[in-house]
Amino acid sequence: MKRRHRKDDNEPEIVKALKKVGCKVCKIGRPVDLLVGFRSHNFLLEVKNPKGRNTLEDSQKEFIATWPGQVRVVRSPDEAVRVVTESYKWA
Repeated sequence: MKRRHRKDDNEPEIVKALKKVGCKVCKIGRPVDLLVGFRSHNFLLEVKNPKGRNTLEDSQKEFIATWPGQVRVVRSPDEAVRVVTESYKWA
């Protein structure tokens, strides 16, 4: 039986902060929560709520471990904005 994707409570404020700095945000849900575009770069972000369960599912761990690009876990609007605006550090 497939588990229904449950959105973290902090996701709307993270999306709002990303859009405020000029990001294009697409909520994809699986295998991670957000696809974000910023200044010709794409980012895969998994949102976790620091007050909630705050753990990755086994399928997410496997995806992150095997994905050839960057995937980041973010827990706050400030952290999400920092991840995309400091993208040069990913290289």
